[in-house]
Amino acid sequence: MSSAPQIPLYPPLETTNHQQLWERFCALLWHDEELGFWLDASRMALSTEALTSLQPRFDRAFAAMAALEKGSIANPDEQRQVGHYWLRTPQLAPDPAITEELQQQQQTMAAFARGVLEGSVATPAGAAFTDVVWIGIGGSGLGPLLVIHALQQTGVGLGFHFIDNVDPEGMGRTYGELGERLKTSLVIVVSKSGSTPEPHVGMVQTRRRLEQLGGAWPAQAVAITMPGSKLDRQAVSEGWLQRFALHDWAGGRTSITSAVGLLPGLLAGVPMEDFLAGAAAMDHATRQPVVGNNPAALMAASWFVAGSGRGTRDMVVLPYRDRLQVFSRYLQQLVMESLGKRCDRDGVVVHQGIAVYGNKGSTDQHAYVQQLRDGIDNFFVTFIEVLKDPAASTPTEEDDSPGDLLDGFLQGTRSALSEGGRQSITITMERLGPRELGALVALFERTVGLYGELVNVNAYHQPGVEAGKKAAAAVLSLQKQVAALLDATPRTAVEIAQAVGAPDQVERVFWILRHMALNQPHLQVEGSWGQPRTLRFFKG
Repeated sequence: MSSAPQIPLYPPLETTNHQQLWERFCALLWHDEELGFWLDASRMALSTEALTSLQPRFDRAFAAMAALEKGSIANPDEQRQVGHYWLRTPQLAPDPAITEELQQQQQTMAAFARGVLEGSVATPAGAAFTDVVWIGIGGSGLGPLLVIHALQQTGVGLGFHFIDNVDPEGMGRTYGELGERLKTSLVIVVSKSGSTPEPHVGMVQTRRRLEQLGGAWPAQAVAITMPGSKLDRQAVSEGWLQRFALHDWAGGRTSITSAVGLLPGLLAGVPMEDFLAGAAAMDHATRQPVVGNNPAALMAASWFVAGSGRGTRDMVVLPYRDRLQVFSRYLQQLVMESLGKRCDRDGVVVHQGIAVYGNKGSTDQHAYVQQLRDGIDNFFVTFIEVLKDPAASTPTEEDDSPGDLLDGFLQGTRSALSEGGRQSITITMERLGPRELGALVALFERTVGLYGELVNVNAYHQPGVEAGKKAAAAVLSLQKQVAALLDATPRTAVEIAQAVGAPDQVERVFWILRHMALNQPHLQVEGSWGQPRTLRFFKG
């Protein structure tokens, strides 16, 4: 199957023809009454004829998704099943043991979180936990951050602090904000493999701070990792407070309905059973075999046609709610890590992918929307709106309510883009709660899965990420070699590179030395930084 088929494009109708625009709207609108969801693809380069022409491709994609849910090896490069849909509907799992394990873990998590919030699970000193320090990177950080930012209500649950990077300044700021409350913090370390460097460094640094304050790490630490991993073995041997399992069939970017997303929500006082129910309901809606009746298929078809099957257009995500600001970042990983692939499943070099960026409306209307309206036409917009405003948002006699203004800004921006021939999708939710967020996440997960089938790429591995990890490991190894070599003898970067057996890595050695020179007082430099060839390094 070719990964870049030639199909006719159907440009959006001119907005001046209101009758035709209305007909397109009715034909390319999906709505679910129970979920309170709308998906409007009428402003995309799409038509009912295009959907008909794509139906055979989607028939194959639907079959592949059905096989995936039944336990096929959907990630052949890593010989793994892909089971994140089982997380919200455990009965779908192909093995009854998996079903039982998932149900049991969800019950255990709920009981653990309830104990923490009620105070029966407390610090060794008997004090109630006040905060959570969440240590994780990638999906292990973005998923929990989205859940907390979108769903936690003020004054409910524990306070959350995220260590999702190894920036020493960022970690120091987090510890500074916590202060003495670190002693009453639950520390949750998330690492699927248990060997990812960033969460390991975050764990070591946090443990050191906690123990310096007199805290007891094992009695305050929770691990979320694969059973039997290095992290899991450490948690068992040291007697950590709790452990929850991740599985090799759930990737980080699709782990939000696992313990990675459920536990933070529960500790924030969010009814996460509603989140799971919303995801399961959207999964069900996106199993419909007709493209126009399936919101994920309708959105995947919009992406496919807009980018000519090659991802030639970026996706700009504009959620018109502050609580969804993190969603754009969350989608960057979900979409770009899944679809950004050099080769297709047949080994053909295709350089597929869809770039994602965005922040929130109406902020972005005063920023880059200027280029979207009048600049290069290399994108499509995904608007996300929520109809129900908070009870406190009421109009005054002098002015409109903030919610009315926000809706007006969205509609105005959408119209302005359409008038310029620019494409957009609009997702509308009646309200924003756990159920709706679960459905929204599932919609994009299913869309990514179907689109991956349309362009014939493995959406469930990440060879580029693994390549970056290996390259970083090589640099870290070189750092240790350089540090061990330095003595009182002044040497240039060329001499040091040769001495450590890396004569082809002089530039990299120079970068390492430059950082070391500004952070290790015993390292001295001789010469001018503007003359790197003659600059010499030595221990003072």
